[in-house]
Amino acid sequence: MQIEETVTPFRRIILIAIVVGIIAGLGALFFFEGLKLGSAFFMEGIVGFNLPKEGQTVQDISQWASPDNLWMILPIICFGGLLSGLLVYTLAPETEGHGTDAAIKAFHKGGRVRWRIPFIKAISAILTISTGGSAGREGPTAQMSAGLGSIAADLLGLSIRERRLAIATGVGAGIGTIFMAPLGGAILAAEILYRRDFESEAIVPAFLASVIGYSIFGLVEGFEPVFGPCTTFWSVSQIPLFLLLGVTSAVVGLVYIHTFYGANRVFRGIFSRLNLPNHFRPLSGAFLTGTFVLALAALSPDMAVVGFASLGTGYGFTQLALYNMLPVGALLVLPFAKILTTSLTIGSGGSGGVFAPGLVIGGSAGGGLGALLHIALPGIVPLESVPVFIIVGMIAFFGAISHSPIAMMIMVTEMTGDFSLLVPAMGAVAVAVLLVGDNTIFREQVPDRSGSPAHRDEYMIEILRDIHVGDAMVPRDRIITTSPDDTIRHVFHLIDKTLHTAFPVIDKEGRLVGIIALDDIRDNRRDGELLVKDVMTSRLFTVHHSCTLHEALNLMVEHDIHHLPVVPVDDPDLLSGFLTRTDIMKAYVRRTSRSAGRRYRAGSVTLIEPGRVTEKKPERKGMVDD
Repeated sequence: MQIEETVTPFRRIILIAIVVGIIAGLGALFFFEGLKLGSAFFMEGIVGFNLPKEGQTVQDISQWASPDNLWMILPIICFGGLLSGLLVYTLAPETEGHGTDAAIKAFHKGGRVRWRIPFIKAISAILTISTGGSAGREGPTAQMSAGLGSIAADLLGLSIRERRLAIATGVGAGIGTIFMAPLGGAILAAEILYRRDFESEAIVPAFLASVIGYSIFGLVEGFEPVFGPCTTFWSVSQIPLFLLLGVTSAVVGLVYIHTFYGANRVFRGIFSRLNLPNHFRPLSGAFLTGTFVLALAALSPDMAVVGFASLGTGYGFTQLALYNMLPVGALLVLPFAKILTTSLTIGSGGSGGVFAPGLVIGGSAGGGLGALLHIALPGIVPLESVPVFIIVGMIAFFGAISHSPIAMMIMVTEMTGDFSLLVPAMGAVAVAVLLVGDNTIFREQVPDRSGSPAHRDEYMIEILRDIHVGDAMVPRDRIITTSPDDTIRHVFHLIDKTLHTAFPVIDKEGRLVGIIALDDIRDNRRDGELLVKDVMTSRLFTVHHSCTLHEALNLMVEHDIHHLPVVPVDDPDLLSGFLTRTDIMKAYVRRTSRSAGRRYRAGSVTLIEPGRVTEKKPERKGMVDD
């Protein structure tokens, strides 16, 4: 049995990358334009909110002002939550939430994405974000691009493997395009799928797709970085302080993860217990978000700034922070306010991404720490260093909770246009990643490629090819055999006593002459004096010690058998071992258990976990059987 070719021809890879790049560029462009129109209509036209915008100069952004109709925030955000909920839960429930998880799940599970998904996701996300919901544009873009890539796979008749490649490439190209960070987006396509691994096959097509998408988007929107340039300064003496920022980012990141998913459980639980339609979950989250923002605005001017920054993507207020135009108090409160509003907006089922809020949370947490250090140590941390803490905070925070440190370092530096900050960012993100551990904002991530259904068969084949029959078989001295002159009553007795279902048949000279299995005698229980030689299988399939388990399993599958006698190469009549499908599975588990940090001992699996040892006792001595 031959293994199916697993390498996609390069011409098809190029075609996939080109098609996905065009789709991602056009999809991101229309989505971005929709967001601008929606924000202009709702927030500027109705609420009268002259929002600060990312990329503005100091002179332009300083003209921002509080809303003319402050109390209109509540009905507008509720209107967006209501329409988004009705649209999502009526037509496409899988578009709820932040979208990136759905794209990651589509890759690992290899499933088709319904054609309506990209369009429903775009409309519902525009409604959520443009009316003030705390959400980002990367999640919708990722799910849209993945969905459009799946549609392209349908039209082009791509294989499951190529479909996965199109989905991963679409995620990276879409995110890289809408954030004007093509290199980081391409790396993200390979990094975001796993907690501790890399989808190397997706990198090259993601490079090409990201360049194409970035070019299409930039021709209309321009090629400037997302955030406007600011004055920055850092020195080697500040490195320990950036390591401290890594610790801060990890702590705030864990708060974000647990608050976000905790809010999701609360909303689901309440609506389930009260038997309320899910269609109104985003409305409830929007109402609580709007109420919280209005409450902050009533407290003080600084808290009003925090409330306004908690709406939408919040990028404009991050730009203010980069210009050192936000008060220290606002920087210290904003991370937790943004965590709450994002958890209420998306955790309730609203449509939007967690990337943009994550950057605001991480940036403001870094800015708050930097501002405090500037007050305490002005000689070591001058005012020009505070923006560095903001940028490094973005990288360390979201790089840790998304398990994409490399992509985030590249993306954020592309978004800010300052690559000199990679050194402090490396230290901070390393500390944050180590402290966050396996906690993740993307629950559909798997630990590594061996845990992904997309690669599980490949890893199983490689493992079985690496184990030889001699390492997995039951040796001769432990095998229970029968004689050709035994009765089948004796065989039934052995089956009842040992729970084994097949036995090698050895003649008086010690030669292997056959095998007798339960299937051979199942219908002859009443004729117990029938001899083994009359019903045994004489046509034997055997394997040698040096054969691999992959070869043995192929032989079993091809001939629909469960047991294989093991014989020396130079003496096919001499039984030296016995191999069953169960033996193959146990050998596979032993090998994967060692890789996963478990201890496998003589048929006993002992899983080492903090504070607990769980052991399965070995079976009775004898031939291991199915």
